[in-house]
Amino acid sequence: MLQLVLFFVFGTIAVAAAVNLLAQRHPINSALSLVVVMASVAMLFLLMGAEFLAAIQVIVYAGAIMVLFVFVIMLLNAGEEERTAGSRVAKRLGFPAVVLLAGLLAWTLLTRNQHPATVELSGRFVGSPVAIAQLIFRDFLLPFEVTSVLILVAIMGAVVLASPAGTTTGRGSPEQPPAKREE
Repeated sequence: MLQLVLFFVFGTIAVAAAVNLLAQRHPINSALSLVVVMASVAMLFLLMGAEFLAAIQVIVYAGAIMVLFVFVIMLLNAGEEERTAGSRVAKRLGFPAVVLLAGLLAWTLLTRNQHPATVELSGRFVGSPVAIAQLIFRDFLLPFEVTSVLILVAIMGAVVLASPAGTTTGRGSPEQPPAKREE
């Protein structure tokens, strides 16, 4: 029963954060909403028993890819951030959410079994690293590599868009040497 409740809680958080991602005006706030979506999906993976996928979700997507997104956003120079008094939704739901999560954590710690259950490892997990590696590098190698190239092209496009006009360098249009100062 608790697993079903947690599934609905994290599913609702993921959907709400995805809607917030689209509703935000500032790109950094959207990136932070995407981090919440990635963390919620990782929790859903944990609830399904795919611990490896949850760890990879946090490390790769919520960690590395989001750092890359924030770097590209900063590179594009999104402009001065507007100063606000804060989100009304965060003010209304923030404190009750913290109290609820703290209560859930306290309840879990106080009512847990003092004798931990034994776990039998059979070696045939659905989300084992070997099975995932075979899927990525054997069955889905082409989509995996196409995604890698697509991300690389997107980063290169962001760098080109972020560079000021007239400062292109490369073989096609060499940069002008700096003007000499007359003494």
